[in-house]
Amino acid sequence: MNNFTKLVLLCGLLGISGQSLSQNSRELAPGYYVVVGAYAKTRENVAQNYVEVLRLKGRQAMYGFNSKRNLYFVYLKYFNTLKDALHEMKETRKQGEFPDAWVRVVSGDIKHPLPSVVKEQETPPQEPAVAIKPEPPAIESPVVQPSVQQPEIVVTENPTIVQHAVMTLGNTEVFLSLYNARNNRIVDGQVSVVDTDRARLITSVKGNEYLVLPDPKSKSGQLTLICEAFGYRKIQQEINYPLPLADTVKSYIDLMGTTLVINFDLVRYQKGDIGTLYNVYFYNDAALMLPESKYELNSLLQLMNENSRYRIRLHGHTNGNYTGKIFTTGPEKNFFSLEGAKQGMGTAKDLSRNRAEVIKEFLVSSGIEPSRMEIKAWGGKRPIFDKNSANAKKNVRVEVEILEE
Repeated sequence: MNNFTKLVLLCGLLGISGQSLSQNSRELAPGYYVVVGAYAKTRENVAQNYVEVLRLKGRQAMYGFNSKRNLYFVYLKYFNTLKDALHEMKETRKQGEFPDAWVRVVSGDIKHPLPSVVKEQETPPQEPAVAIKPEPPAIESPVVQPSVQQPEIVVTENPTIVQHAVMTLGNTEVFLSLYNARNNRIVDGQVSVVDTDRARLITSVKGNEYLVLPDPKSKSGQLTLICEAFGYRKIQQEINYPLPLADTVKSYIDLMGTTLVINFDLVRYQKGDIGTLYNVYFYNDAALMLPESKYELNSLLQLMNENSRYRIRLHGHTNGNYTGKIFTTGPEKNFFSLEGAKQGMGTAKDLSRNRAEVIKEFLVSSGIEPSRMEIKAWGGKRPIFDKNSANAKKNVRVEVEILEE
């Protein structure tokens, strides 16, 4: 019987139950967590046992649930700044017991003031769960944890850091930090990695994650990183693939141990900016949205609530010229289902107007004044792609133009 199993049995003998930790099973608040284990939603009891064992060993361990990943995370400390969290991660790995400790980032507004270190009896402030946008599956690598009686899959976000004699982006862990310093918000978004010499997209990755940047295999070795997050202006950063340490002198790059942090300090839309709600999807022939649209709609709602001076114009677009049946909301105003919908007839312009209108109605139902929004219907007059191309579905969209801010 190994020491870990003995400690778990000791928890039972001492009467330490999962109920003593039940306050930790709520949604993790926004911030940065130094994590040592991750468990499936159905394995909360294993996360509880692991926390109990770590506490018996004198660790200030806690756990909580992250809806975005659909996992319970066991963490040692909580921080409200990325630099502090990465520094603590580095020190934790050095101690040897947790060589694969990593930082789990939970997006949202960080509440201040918060303690830099969470004590045993304290938890970060909890937030109610919000609609979560489905994510594509990530490639995960296992964390080596002490064995337990139950078989368990433990998930981590990044491989173990290996210190190389000469650091290049080919062997250096990179963290893409998307942050709005003006309101202490960790922002969800995408970063496009572009071969600067050839102006060619190499890959797109999620922000607030670890990765090893791809080699452009170009003469200069230059990469352009373009950050996009709805509600924020695009930011473009440049980095040199063969010489990462030379880039640390730039204001937006920090070297934290063996992790290179590329900072994207995001700024909200300004007057004249136009953003596209690419992740708002509609049923066919309908001004009704699919349920997975809620996440980006909540981002738009947050934008409007954050600045009461914002006035916007919603531009509706369709793919091609259309005349036929159109489904719209019924008396119950169900924005995300065809159930109870009304059926009528109309043109492509009518459909584009109705789709912009249903977004306006959603915002009004959430407390936004109707006078802060106006509608422009384009039908199929302004396509992004040919209506018969593989990308034709992207012509079906609603754009948000900032009129006042």
